Amino acid sequence: MRLADLIPVLQVAVGPVILISGVGLLLLSMTNRYGRVIDRSRALSDSLRRSTSGQDPMYRSQLDILLRRAHLVRSSILLAATSLLLAAVMIITLFLGVLLRLELGTVVAVLFIASMGSLSGSLLVFLADINVSLAALKLDLQTHQEHAHRGAANTPGSPGPQHS
Repeated sequence: MRLADLIPVLQVAVGPVILISGVGLLLLSMTNRYGRVIDRSRALSDSLRRSTSGQDPMYRSQLDILLRRAHLVRSSILLAATSLLLAAVMIITLFLGVLLRLELGTVVAVLFIASMGSLSGSLLVFLADINVSLAALKLDLQTHQEHAHRGAANTPGSPGPQHS
């Protein structure tokens, strides 16, 4: 094989290599988010074990949301990793095609489309996790508002519940 034959392949392989680098950074962000979800779940689980029965429903609902988020982030990570794997296989296919003098354009195109599809799916699932985390925040805020309202109603000097 001549170096002149290899240069165009290297030029074509630059795009997938950049994709691998970018998705790698995205995976770093996703794994950090996954770790925070797992850590928060463990902390809430410990709190649930030590809680009074009145707090159990609140902890359980938060744990349910965190479990759903963990599944979403894990799915997003799996899809992003699949995208990376497909991009790597595409680069290998490019080089094998040149080395073995095979026409593998269709295979490369299918690998590229599959890689982009997997990355798109990963991003959609990641966005779903962000939406679920917003729902969890709303639940937290609602819980805090209810506690603050109950605390204000039970303070000395407050009229307390009105009976008719």
